[in-house]
Amino acid sequence: MLEACESKWDIVKNFIPSWFAAVMGTGILAISSWMYSVYIPVLKYVAVGLFYLNIIMFFAFLIPWTLRWILFPKDALADLEHPVLSSFYPTVAVAMLVLASDFIIIGHNIDIAKYFWAFGAVGMLLFNLIVPYYMFKSDSIKLDHVNPGWYIPPVGLLVVPIAGSLIIPHLTGIWHELAVFINYYGWGSGFFLYLALLAIVIYRFILHHPLPSALAPTIWINLGPIGAGIIALINLVNHSPFISVKEPFYIFSLLFWGFGVWWALMAIIMTIHYVKKLKLPYGMPWWAFIFPLGAYVASSHMVYGIFQYSIIDYIGFALYWLLFGLWAITFIKTAIATYHGYPFKGH
Repeated sequence: MLEACESKWDIVKNFIPSWFAAVMGTGILAISSWMYSVYIPVLKYVAVGLFYLNIIMFFAFLIPWTLRWILFPKDALADLEHPVLSSFYPTVAVAMLVLASDFIIIGHNIDIAKYFWAFGAVGMLLFNLIVPYYMFKSDSIKLDHVNPGWYIPPVGLLVVPIAGSLIIPHLTGIWHELAVFINYYGWGSGFFLYLALLAIVIYRFILHHPLPSALAPTIWINLGPIGAGIIALINLVNHSPFISVKEPFYIFSLLFWGFGVWWALMAIIMTIHYVKKLKLPYGMPWWAFIFPLGAYVASSHMVYGIFQYSIIDYIGFALYWLLFGLWAITFIKTAIATYHGYPFKGH
């Protein structure tokens, strides 16, 4: 019905870049469901259903996203220069990278995965220069603008090697070398950018007023670089023949995973605080609950696969059900809001 829209073009004009976070979240839930189907076989069918749903969502979102740049370039550019919204622009590229992983793990189609990964990787490399460029040259960014959404660009870089490292063995010659370069460039630049931004965001948390309620779900985004970083590192190590001693990288993954446990607990505590003491109104930032938690859930299963400590997988499996519940609630609320046209009323 989209009854809250003044015209059908409001959908295009006000199509904010964060919509692709829904594709990211649905894609990682599909992968996590596939992983944990070892305990509950029916989850494999859930994974397949989510996989196909995710493909439909991606192309459905891609149409208004593209049309916005053609028909309303000033609005699209304004978001790219916005100190908060700009960080969500890379989600379109991350969505492609997540779909590449979906096609490899669930769809068993390396050929299609290559295309999604290639376009996603190129998009990620571009956005991770464009978004910081606008921030660096801006003279209007304030401490109020600092939020965990700033992690999204480095998260995208860390996602590059997740599917990319699985594609490396299927490439030869210069394409093989280029893929290796892009994967290691992605992890290296993404990880150290994340560390730099982590310090800035923690500074804001401690020495500035709390995040506005609308951005409260972004607290969970910190699990994104942790989970994605772990998965990417393990995949890179396992698919890089020149790394003969893998154990130090595995141990670092376990240490990084431990930090994720702390952040997951803190995110839960802070979310409860907002629900009880402040407020947590629905909005597109609710998708910030999903991909970061999903990446951490998937990383938990991979870390368990290396060290075989059941407690790790128990934690991951428990968080999987929290992930599924949050995804279901967010998906339903987004569908209802979209039906009534609320996300397209402008921002």
